Amino acid sequence: MSFTLLSLFVPTFFLVSITPGMCMTLALSLGISIGVRRSLYMMWGELIGVSLVATAAALGVATLMLTYPDVFALLKLGGGAYLWWIGYQMFCSRGKLVLTESEQEQTEHSRSQLALNGFLTAVANPKGWAFFVTLLPPFIDSELPMAPQLSMLIAIILLLEFICLLIYANGGKLLRQLLMKRDNVRLMNRIAGSLMIAVGVWLAFGK
Repeated sequence: MSFTLLSLFVPTFFLVSITPGMCMTLALSLGISIGVRRSLYMMWGELIGVSLVATAAALGVATLMLTYPDVFALLKLGGGAYLWWIGYQMFCSRGKLVLTESEQEQTEHSRSQLALNGFLTAVANPKGWAFFVTLLPPFIDSELPMAPQLSMLIAIILLLEFICLLIYANGGKLLRQLLMKRDNVRLMNRIAGSLMIAVGVWLAFGK
C-alpha cells in the first residue's frame, strides 16, 4: 500500500474508533466493574467480531445483510436483552459481574461470557457494518493485490480498536479507584450497570 493512503487511513479510523459507541461504552463499564485485566476477555471477543465484520464488509457480504435488516433483528434484540439484564443486575448490586461491598468478594463472569459480550456487541451492530462498507473501499487500491491490502487494513483496524478499548477501560478503572476511595461502591455498581443497560438498549433498538 502507498504511504499516502496509510497516512490517511490510520488517523481516520482512529478518530472513528475513539468516538464513544457501544463497544467503547461496554469497555468503560467493565473497566469500572471488573478492571482492565478482566476486561481484556471482552476485548478479544470484540476484536474477533470486528475482524469478522470488516472482512465480510470488504467482501461485500454486508450489502446483503443491510438489504435484509430482519437478519439483524433477532440477534440485536437477543444480544440487547442479555446485556440489559447484566446491567440490571449490576445496578441492583446483585448477580454476576458486580463489585460487592468488599472488592475481594467480587463475582465475575467467565472468560467465555465476557468474550461473548464483546463479540455480540461488535457483530450485531448495523452501524458497524455500514461503517466498514462505506470507509474501507476508498483505501483499497484496485491496481494492487487485494488480499495483502485487506490483511494489512484489518490488522491496523484491530490494533486501533484495541488501543481505544484500553483507553476507555483504563478510564473506567480510574473512576473505579476514585469511587472506591470514597466508599461509593454502590454508586460505582449503579454507574457501571447504567452504562451496560445503555449498551443493551442501544444494541437492541439502535438504527
